[in-house]
Amino acid sequence: MHKKSRLPSKTCPVCLRPFSWRRKWARDWPQVRYCSERCRRNRQNPGASTQ
Repeated sequence: MHKKSRLPSKTCPVCLRPFSWRRKWARDWPQVRYCSERCRRNRQNPGASTQ
């Protein structure tokens, strides 16, 4: 079992928050850019708050 602190992470270009590797992204991690479907849909507004 992995410790959460060892998981790779990236920063979402839309909300600018860090997000960690998830098992469902295992095959696609190099292509993953957004932390959520909501950020992917709002990608035209980089840096916009998603609250």
